[in-house]
Amino acid sequence: MSDLSLCVGDARPSGPTPVDADFHDVVLTELSSVLFASLPRVDQRRKGVEYLRGLLDAEGRKSIRNIARLVGGETTEQNLHHFISSSTWDWAPVRAVLAGHVTAAVPPQAWVVRHTVIPKAGEHSVGVDRCFISSLGQVLNAQQAVGVWSASDTVSMPVNWRLHLSQAWLDDVPRRSQASIPADVHARTLGDCAVEAALELTSDWRLPVRPVVTDVREFDGMKAARRLRAAGVPFVLRVNSTLPLRPVDAAPARPGPQALPAHRIVGASRALCRPVVWTDHGLDASPRTALVAAVRVRLPETPTFGRRPRRRDAGADEDLLLLGAGAPGCRWPQELWLAEVPDASPGALFRLSRLTGRVERDFEEIADRTGIRDYTGRSFNGWHRHVTLASAAHAVAALAEAGHRPLCRAG
Repeated sequence: MSDLSLCVGDARPSGPTPVDADFHDVVLTELSSVLFASLPRVDQRRKGVEYLRGLLDAEGRKSIRNIARLVGGETTEQNLHHFISSSTWDWAPVRAVLAGHVTAAVPPQAWVVRHTVIPKAGEHSVGVDRCFISSLGQVLNAQQAVGVWSASDTVSMPVNWRLHLSQAWLDDVPRRSQASIPADVHARTLGDCAVEAALELTSDWRLPVRPVVTDVREFDGMKAARRLRAAGVPFVLRVNSTLPLRPVDAAPARPGPQALPAHRIVGASRALCRPVVWTDHGLDASPRTALVAAVRVRLPETPTFGRRPRRRDAGADEDLLLLGAGAPGCRWPQELWLAEVPDASPGALFRLSRLTGRVERDFEEIADRTGIRDYTGRSFNGWHRHVTLASAAHAVAALAEAGHRPLCRAG
């Protein structure tokens, strides 16, 4: 939930929207027909459909035991566990097909990257660590992942994932071997995971270029902005108040090469505020009003050390927009966003930032219900297979609840 929603109030009913069971099955059949085409064996494709149905319909936690109990028949807990944790089928093409299908069904306005925390009781799940989660203000034993969501005003669906693996995890040879972590997997920061997962959509999967919207306050925001800019990908990034930027305009801060904290640049710009009307992503779809001010800024040049010559960053002298936002009557600014989206007005950029609320709602009401955080195995590939199929189950539920008309009639 955003700071702005907290300030103006956010009353929303809870619980999923009722969906006609027959229509639900039509969406499931359509998606399954394209999703598992890359699986080489008939029994793998059958188990894939059964696992999807279990994620959608099993009661309680979407564990392999509960899914096997639901589907019954010849599918035992043991062979379903093998299908997810130690089978040979490749989850990567399945995930790419899922992304292509859902974005064709509902074209995205943005790719929203969400940081996902998965609490764990033990220490053997792949990637689990003791870590401080600043958003919760506490230390947890947890896995951390980033998911990229195809997001529009009407629906959002996860399409790509990265599981964060610390250097300590990857240097632990016995644990790495037990989890079957591939040799080409190296340590990445959460920020690197977020950017790489987003860039894969357009660079490898040839999906449409859309703005990447995410909160980088806990990451290296400057590095994220530079990497996305270098790739030619537009972005709207929520940034820390202390992020150093170079103001371009004569007001509110003196222009020049000196970098200033983002809050100082925006803090003097309250006179530039304009009201922006936006629609809350709660079930009541309430109209809201925010005050938004935009200031032109540039990224600071990369610092130099010793006798090395100053390096000019690509795009360092190209303008970005720094947005300050706040609800009427609240502190200013409540939020800071750094954006580069060609031809987009400050109001349009602010509304793109609100898609994070759409993702939060759908995570709580659909993704958790379809088991996105319920994998309990130790396998790296097993984790990726599970979250890929849980994302597909989320897509079935979201498309059905949104009244999606199938792209084609399967069968």
